[in-house]
Amino acid sequence: MHTVPSWARALVAAWLGLLATIALVAAPAAFATLARADAGRYVARVFLLEAWASLAIALLLLFAEQRRARADAEAGRGSVMSGATLLLLGTVFCTVLGHFAIEPMMVAARAGEGAWSFGALHAASTVLYGIKALAVLALVWRWQRQAATS
Repeated sequence: MHTVPSWARALVAAWLGLLATIALVAAPAAFATLARADAGRYVARVFLLEAWASLAIALLLLFAEQRRARADAEAGRGSVMSGATLLLLGTVFCTVLGHFAIEPMMVAARAGEGAWSFGALHAASTVLYGIKALAVLALVWRWQRQAATS
């Protein structure tokens, strides 16, 4: 069985740290210290940067995982559609839907436009961010466990 490269394991662990730091430190600290409107603009910028970083990291890891999974499949030890591939595709889906689809709707809702309330859209975005973080956590766990057994 081909193992995940150590750089990929380190990158996915750093990605998890980024997601946790934003959710548990940066966003709460902004709302605790800045005026609500300023905090909202700051956090929106942080989440924009996180979304682009998440897409770049997910795609880089997806290419590496597909290479690894393909080698295993050719050796008769699995499928090219690995569990890690599905987790990475899930993170891409959550990022695109959570930030690039819902965020513009949140801006419209804040301006009194659209069919959805800001609160409902914020909740949906938060749930997608949480699902993404859980998928990254599962990937960290899978890859570290795999490295420990090989």
